[in-house]
Amino acid sequence: MRNLLDFILRYSSWLVFLFYVVISCTLLFQKNPYQHYIYLTSANKVSSMVYNATSNVTSYFYLHDINEDLQHRNASLELEVIDLRKQIQKYQEALTAADIELDSALMPYDFIIAHVISNSISRTHNYITIEKGALDSIRPEMGVVDQNGVVGMVNIVGDHTARVISLLNPKMRLSCKVKGREYFGSLVWDGKSPDEALLEEMPRHETFRKGDTIVTSGYSAVFPPDIPVGTIISHEKEHDDNFYALRIKLFTDFSRLSTVRVITNEIKDELNAISAGEEND
Repeated sequence: MRNLLDFILRYSSWLVFLFYVVISCTLLFQKNPYQHYIYLTSANKVSSMVYNATSNVTSYFYLHDINEDLQHRNASLELEVIDLRKQIQKYQEALTAADIELDSALMPYDFIIAHVISNSISRTHNYITIEKGALDSIRPEMGVVDQNGVVGMVNIVGDHTARVISLLNPKMRLSCKVKGREYFGSLVWDGKSPDEALLEEMPRHETFRKGDTIVTSGYSAVFPPDIPVGTIISHEKEHDDNFYALRIKLFTDFSRLSTVRVITNEIKDELNAISAGEEND
């Protein structure tokens, strides 16, 4: 308390001066409209400057946080793009490998390209209509493939169109084997999925692995050997314990079928001619 009194006594003249200055300013701004306006305007300018400065500082730190968040998101998107590019590259490589494999299997043969007019995949017996017929050298029992694998076999031919028994038809049975093996069985559609079929009568003593490639056996005049058909999904015992039934994931996407190749096999014509000659004898 004594220190406070000493301070007041020491600076009493300054305190009195400051008191009169405050009183004078108060009376000046309250009693004179012009000075009051100047005071308010100056106060608003000062407040505005302080607010702007504060906002700029706040915005700087806020933008820093936003920029950091955007950088994290950008890095995440770049990783996703890289991953998608890798997936696309793998898909393209798989397609290229399948095309090379199919083209090498068909190399000794000629084929006729035809567009699909109609196609069913959800019926019990599915058929495909193509816009090529007898006038285009299409004949019954010609094999039909697309860029991925086996599609079916021609069974009825008109002048300008032909009907193909789809692989998705229980009437169509295809002799197939595991690629690189000698044992073969009969591929047939069981009506469960347009993407799958069963390869029946495969010997039980053979070893089959998920992912093994299934190809045509060549034991038919309709399809050349080694045309890709699909891959093994699973296997199960048949009623006869000596055989397996392999469930196959088909390479051909029948829901997107638009263009097919009809195989022209001159050897088949020779075999048919020989068979006809034997019957006449």
